[in-house]
Amino acid sequence: MSKLAKETADRTGGTGEDQPRAGRWLALAVLVLAVLLVGVDATVLGLATPFLSEDLRPSGTQLLWIGDVYSFVIAGLLVSMGSLGDRVGRKKLLLTGSVVFGAMSVLAAYSGTPAMMIAARALLGVAGATLMPSTLALIRNLFHDPRERSLAIGIWGAMASAGAAVGPVLGGFLLGHFWWGSVFLINLPVMALLVIVGAKVLPESKNPDPGPWDLPSVGLSLVGMVGVVYAVKEASVHGFRWDIAAAGVLGLLALVTFVRRQQTLASPLLDMRLFQNRGFSGAVLADLLTILGLSGLVFFLSQFLQMVQLRSPLNAGLVELPAAIGAVGAGLAAGYVARRLSVRLVVAGGLAVVGLALAGCIGLDGDTSTFALGTILFVVGVGAGFAFTVTADVILSSVPKEQAGAASAVSETAYELGAALGIALLGSIVTGIYRDFATPAGVPESAADAARESLGGAVEASGSLPADAGTGLLKAAQHSFVSGLDTAAGVGAAVLLAAACAAWFLLRGQRLEDSPVEPAHAEGKERVAPH
Repeated sequence: MSKLAKETADRTGGTGEDQPRAGRWLALAVLVLAVLLVGVDATVLGLATPFLSEDLRPSGTQLLWIGDVYSFVIAGLLVSMGSLGDRVGRKKLLLTGSVVFGAMSVLAAYSGTPAMMIAARALLGVAGATLMPSTLALIRNLFHDPRERSLAIGIWGAMASAGAAVGPVLGGFLLGHFWWGSVFLINLPVMALLVIVGAKVLPESKNPDPGPWDLPSVGLSLVGMVGVVYAVKEASVHGFRWDIAAAGVLGLLALVTFVRRQQTLASPLLDMRLFQNRGFSGAVLADLLTILGLSGLVFFLSQFLQMVQLRSPLNAGLVELPAAIGAVGAGLAAGYVARRLSVRLVVAGGLAVVGLALAGCIGLDGDTSTFALGTILFVVGVGAGFAFTVTADVILSSVPKEQAGAASAVSETAYELGAALGIALLGSIVTGIYRDFATPAGVPESAADAARESLGGAVEASGSLPADAGTGLLKAAQHSFVSGLDTAAGVGAAVLLAAACAAWFLLRGQRLEDSPVEPAHAEGKERVAPH
């Protein structure tokens, strides 16, 4: 240690590692590029699906796999990749994953068959699983001042929200001017910039004594998460067939075995003792329930805007933009507000606001104005921005720096699992109500069956019928879809309000750190005096 660093350490009671790292804000700018890209990639494919289907002509099952395999693989590998980053180096994993992500984007853009597209999307999921935990873990190691770290996490979360909102707008523009593969090729310039600049400005960080990477645990995690998420999604569409039930049981058994194995390993892939921290567990649970309540509604809202209100993809994307604006503003202010008030008040209050906004969606119909939709979505964004930013801060602050990757991965896994459960739960509600609509007289049975499969099927079937019959069929389908959406909004609101109550109790007494160096008497912490 240099003389200056030693003198500083003596004054602060910590090591030179506790001092601000030069270039940390430039490094953050590189990290948020990856976050922005993942956010865009998660939302842009939905708009391209009709064009992709027309070109590649996948079967119904293949189309589902094209849409779902990315999230299946990410959910199954997040914990493993977060732990791998802790071991081999988060910078190394992030840059390697970025290169693979770019290469697989090219493969997806130029896929000539459904099987090739499914493989490309699966490999994109492998690469995507390296990005989010690595970025959040690097922030934990870049920013030692808790107040700076809160702001950095706010910027990180704001870019994730911005990416999710920009995706539909950018996708709508690209699909209006280019072919569907262009939605994948937008990844390339961003990834190139991330790798070139990141190699120079990002510091390497990893666990100095990580132990081996346990491959059986990796397999158990992958099989467990993919099995559970697959079963949940498929059961919401097809009901409980024996093969779907078998996948779910296999997944649960794998996850139980995974947990038991972690408790016996000297160097576990995921230290299960992290969940003994009430703040950590409460923040993870709040994230899962929040995404569960939100994701299904967001998934069907795009269909509502385009197929009920008959907006263009670009117009629909612009209508959803206020959610990102609210989330960005709230995310940047969240750390400051949580310190002035309290963690549980900001998180529980944010979730309650989102729940009340979702309750306002119960009255949506084809005539709902753009202003009303924008206001509801803005409020949703503000509440979610406050809650997600503070829970991410709590999760990172609750663990040692050496385990930042694994902790970040747990947070992201809760997000993916919540999304799968939310789409399955709220999707089954929407679909169950939608399929019961009565078709007008004069509509052939084949057209009625196609219309009951999905709202998209109703739009297509109505176009092949005489004007009066087609209009009547489409209106009946739209009315039934809106009824299902209203009911799902009510259930989503109830889930969010329950999440707010859980956060209020579980985050009791939780505080964000205020100074770069924690005092020796901090609750639940032990510090060794520097030599």
